[in-house]
Amino acid sequence: MQRILSAIVGLTLMTGLMTGCTSQRLASAQRTAASYLVSDQQEEQLGQQVKTELETKEKIKYVEDPAVVEYVRTLSTPILQAANRDRKGVKWKVNVIDDPKTVNAFATPGGYLYVYTGLLLAADNEAEVAGVMAHEAGHVVGRHSARAMILQYGQQAIIDAALGKNQGTVGQIAAGLAGTGVGLAYSRGNETEADEYGARYSAAAGYDPHGLATFFGKLAAGEGKTPGVLKWLSTHPPSSERMAHINDYIAKNRLSGSNLGAERLAAIKQSLRK
Repeated sequence: MQRILSAIVGLTLMTGLMTGCTSQRLASAQRTAASYLVSDQQEEQLGQQVKTELETKEKIKYVEDPAVVEYVRTLSTPILQAANRDRKGVKWKVNVIDDPKTVNAFATPGGYLYVYTGLLLAADNEAEVAGVMAHEAGHVVGRHSARAMILQYGQQAIIDAALGKNQGTVGQIAAGLAGTGVGLAYSRGNETEADEYGARYSAAAGYDPHGLATFFGKLAAGEGKTPGVLKWLSTHPPSSERMAHINDYIAKNRLSGSNLGAERLAAIKQSLRK
């Protein structure tokens, strides 16, 4: 009963701030409400359930080259450290999926972050990869993943899935994330917030925060030419307005970072092509 009352209070708070408030206050209220609906522990359990489903049913294949895996995890470390300042206690798990034809990355509740080798091959430099990873981390920090799952499947179905009592829902989530179904449907507000997180976290890690915007622009320009490019574009539509917002956010918040890491990424791409 206490949990139900807490959820009602959280939802009331979220609704009450819907009008006449700043986007920061609204986002904070929504995160608070989501934390009442699905606890941190349940998010961790759900992330593990989805991971197991991806491995056993969707048969995703991880990269076996330790140098590539270490490269991606090392790249992600300062980004995720910055993310943990906004949401403490997330135990991040970074996995690299061996699929050069799919330009994609996604995150699930509990801090499970997945990067496809196709993303590494499509990027021109580390700053672009960092921007994408930071954007996905932002979805976890903002509890967007959990909120999207609740909206799509219902609170009880998600809680049951976290506890291993609803494999049907877990299977649907995993299939969507693996690209065989419909992935998580984030709202425009969620995507904007994740873009801002992406710029902030990549800058905090020393990377050029414009990397996310340039990656958006490049994918949009190459749509239909690069195999698998629609995997990320389908859930992250890169409009000129959206790219302009990222650049404006960087300027207004005076975010800085000059690291591109083009040479380091080039060496990894050469290894992957072999």
